[in-house]
Amino acid sequence: MTRLQVLGLTLAATFLATATVHAEGDKAAGRKLVYTCNGCHGVVGYENAYPQYPVPKIAGQNQQFIINALHEYQSGERKHPTMTAQAQSLSDKDIEDIAAYLSSLAK
Repeated sequence: MTRLQVLGLTLAATFLATATVHAEGDKAAGRKLVYTCNGCHGVVGYENAYPQYPVPKIAGQNQQFIINALHEYQSGERKHPTMTAQAQSLSDKDIEDIAAYLSSLAK
């Protein structure tokens, strides 16, 4: 291998390693924060009144997905009045903690 190839492989490996790193979050703190989430997301068969659709279950969901979704509600990229209000009240640490806890649960 040439030096350029080794350098390229090293850079690629470094990029992939850092791209998969995500916040850990504190599961115990997250467990305390999800009480408001359970009001909708924890009720079996619960549906939104208007427009009518099933409320998604978030227990067991991918941690990074939860983090991304809550940040998207904060920024307005995702739109839902209740979720926007809930997300805007959370700090980045709160979001990481909630995501750590919810992703640790069985689906």
